Amino acid sequence: MRGRAQRRGPDAGDDFWSWRGQMYEVARSLTPESIRAISRVAFRELRLAGVRTVGEFHYVHHQPGGAPYAQRTLLADAVIQAAKDEGLRIALLRVAYHRAGPGRPAEPDQLRFCDPSVDDVLRDVDALRTRYADDPDVRIGLAPHSVRAVPPSWLAELHDYARAHALPFHMHVAEQEREVLECVTETGQRPVELLADRGVLDARFVAVHATQLLPHEAKLLGAAEAFACICPTTERDLGDGLPDLTALRDAGVRLCTGIDSHVVTDPFEELRALETHERLRTHRRVTFQPIAESPSAQLWREGSTLGALACGFADAAGEVVLDRAHPSLALVEEPYLLDAIVFGGGPGLVLASSSGSLTAHAQRAT
Repeated sequence: MRGRAQRRGPDAGDDFWSWRGQMYEVARSLTPESIRAISRVAFRELRLAGVRTVGEFHYVHHQPGGAPYAQRTLLADAVIQAAKDEGLRIALLRVAYHRAGPGRPAEPDQLRFCDPSVDDVLRDVDALRTRYADDPDVRIGLAPHSVRAVPPSWLAELHDYARAHALPFHMHVAEQEREVLECVTETGQRPVELLADRGVLDARFVAVHATQLLPHEAKLLGAAEAFACICPTTERDLGDGLPDLTALRDAGVRLCTGIDSHVVTDPFEELRALETHERLRTHRRVTFQPIAESPSAQLWREGSTLGALACGFADAAGEVVLDRAHPSLALVEEPYLLDAIVFGGGPGLVLASSSGSLTAHAQRAT
């Protein structure tokens, strides 16, 4: 997809939904061999950029037309193996998908994602959990795609399973205004209101994007000690909008970052955008000030430790070695080193990452 969706289409209304159509064309063409090869390229780029842990929101499950493969988890296994081949830990977040939207059956290009029942979803999750139970570098999680793609009647059963087995539970939440309006029309509630009412919000819940929340919805997430996974480079590429990060921080929501569409692979850019995008939204600078640390230290922790925790891993898996002699750091005084790395650094700083993920330590090259 990289570069393919950056030209205006035949109509002047290019938006998230037209981009999604182009993405579906790519998804339709995937084979078990190509999904592993493509995943290896994506994961290799992440590793070279300093990432050690990936949470893969995985929702291409079946053959074109929707028939399951004889080995139902064939594509999930291919993605997991690709991560292991590239030296990454992976949380395979098995997506549940059922419909195009409220009252609308799945579109032809969505059939590869869809399952007819909750039981089908959980059968695959059971199989994956059993297969990787003894692998310290693999976690299995559940990911109802969104309130658009999953009926409200599915939510409680999926969440009960995740809670019973202590699994990460991720959902796209309020990424687009249309998603919010459709949810209100179907249920009388906004997405986070619905999730709270269905008992889905808890400390393992990860709201991906959260771009269209009202302040009281941020408070619902914060009261549950939930995460919001912000994907800044994707959200600006798709025109999703700017989430109210001040409201999320004030509510006590734990923040982490995601690459999502891979329009660019730069984890430094994702984590600093948790501050720089809020500057754009509020027209001011230094939008938050932690009590016990600098903003850059908190951003670094959100981009590493909290991201790993949101994926079901207890720690950030070590350190990455950065090049202190890189020109972008050559004139930086030591007290401001982390600030310079967070607000001016990029993947070009990374010397080695085979032993860990991005952490708050920058070391001289040896």
